[in-house]
Amino acid sequence: MSFEITGKLIVKNDIQQINESFRKREFVLELTDQVGERQFINYAKMQLVQNKCEIIDAFQVGDYIKVNFNIKGNRWEKEGRENYITNLDAWRIESANPIDPYAQGGGASSGYSAPAPQQDGGAPKPEPAAGSEGEAGAEPEDDLPF
Repeated sequence: MSFEITGKLIVKNDIQQINESFRKREFVLELTDQVGERQFINYAKMQLVQNKCEIIDAFQVGDYIKVNFNIKGNRWEKEGRENYITNLDAWRIESANPIDPYAQGGGASSGYSAPAPQQDGGAPKPEPAAGSEGEAGAEPEDDLPF
């Protein structure tokens, strides 16, 4: 499963050669969410691996970027206890314009947003139940769910 997030690049580390066959490069995004009048800042450490390590070279600290990534997790046992680690593995990075949380309705800079409400687009309404029309003095049936 792939995810997308937009934020400000605040840390860009050097490539780390972990062993002969594995290398990685970590970077950090600053994510700002606006809830009412309050602003919340979060930090997401992400990584690039293998042949993707250089794709962040095109960006500078302070740039706003859009990152496509996968969530990967590992489990291992140490001293009889299970341990877990989660990595955010980036695989594509693009430039993004700075986002004004006030203009976007809040929280837009995190890259996650609620789906737009569905519109009926003028679709025909369901026919009323038999016997509910044409009766003198009968009130129309209320089809609201609340």
